Amino acid sequence: MSDTLADHADKSLTKGERLIEMRGVGKSYGPIRALQGIDLTVNAGDVTCVLGDNGAGKSTLIKIMSGLHPHTEGTMTVDGEETSFSSPREALGHGIATVYQDLAVVPLMEVWRNFFLGSELTAGNYPLAGLKVKDMRRIADGELRKMGIVVKDINQPIGTLSGGQRQCVAIARAVYFGARVLILDEPTAALGVKQSGVVLKYTARARDAGLGVVFITHNPHHAYLVGDHFVVLKLGGMVLDAKRDEITLSDLTQLMAGGDELGTLAHELERADVGAPGGGAGDGAPAHGSPIGRAAHRAGPAATTDDTGDTHDAGNTDDTDTSGGPA
Repeated sequence: MSDTLADHADKSLTKGERLIEMRGVGKSYGPIRALQGIDLTVNAGDVTCVLGDNGAGKSTLIKIMSGLHPHTEGTMTVDGEETSFSSPREALGHGIATVYQDLAVVPLMEVWRNFFLGSELTAGNYPLAGLKVKDMRRIADGELRKMGIVVKDINQPIGTLSGGQRQCVAIARAVYFGARVLILDEPTAALGVKQSGVVLKYTARARDAGLGVVFITHNPHHAYLVGDHFVVLKLGGMVLDAKRDEITLSDLTQLMAGGDELGTLAHELERADVGAPGGGAGDGAPAHGSPIGRAAHRAGPAATTDDTGDTHDAGNTDDTDTSGGPA
């Protein structure tokens, strides 16, 4: 049986070909600077994972690539030509398709209607053209079966499918209509382990079919399963830009969890345990051999604040009064 992804992927794509290239891209909304200094390349046959906490700038980056909002700084080239999209329809015309977190489906509409949503097959001239209902049902059912998605009835509402199946329908729809770059916005965020596995498999298949995939996620474990290139955003800027062989899952997870800030917090908590009555290095304080202990050790001493509001150096253990006043 043939594969929808392989059948409809652009045969002219070659692995490593630059599809999207951003240099110094930024976005401001009035005085608010949501994104700045983004250097990002999306290559054919690669999965570029963009990670970051809430408010890091992931959504803004998606909106620029998908044509929802134009960038206000830097340059973006698509297939070697500098461009700034004015609408999602224009981006789609350049082969850039986005599968949003809410999937952009209508839950009460039939599966086949959602598959062709916005690109319906018609017979005749607008506005009196009729829909080719039989053709759309046949095509949608056949393409989904090629991806291993067998629905009881192609006429059933798409809302009755599982979250993983709806994601696969959205991916199949994007590729069927000629996507060269596939942007997946948090595709596994609301899914269980099994359904997440299904989506990750089709993400890998899209990559193997030659598409450039942009995988937006909070989950470093899911990203590392399929990713070839990793970008971490924080407060609108890039804090990591690394290929797969340049970073480990442990390092990626630590960076997503807070990096040096987590190490500083761990050190503060460790010092609090040591100073507690009856406490010691072995009473609840993380050992330097543990991951959080190693992070704290790398972070070094941190400043602490006592109940009076005075700030003290955590590295100063001398209790001698140096104020010059009476003891």
